[in-house]
Amino acid sequence: MASLLAMLGLSGGELIVVMAVILVLFGAKKIPDFAKGLGQGIKEFKKASREVQDELERAASEANSPPPPTPAPKPEVHAVAQTSAVAPAGAPEATAAEAAAVEPHTSSSPATKG
Repeated sequence: MASLLAMLGLSGGELIVVMAVILVLFGAKKIPDFAKGLGQGIKEFKKASREVQDELERAASEANSPPPPTPAPKPEVHAVAQTSAVAPAGAPEATAAEAAAVEPHTSSSPATKG
């Protein structure tokens, strides 16, 4: 504190004059309110700077730590319908409509040509 006053060039007598001017300008009732508000402002500033410092430390520790292992992707299961154009032994023969529904159409029928 003494170095701050020395930097400003204030000695003991000058400091008393400054305090008297502040007392006259603001009054005896406003000075405690002003000091209380100044104290709360300093408290909030320290809290905010502490939160920023904690956030920076947490980000630095996360950057230095290896990433968590990623789970292996689950294999996709596809249900495949197996159809056969050949009827099992002893089964009745399929009609032409059933056979057409099972086998893909590769040639055009004469009815559609025009």
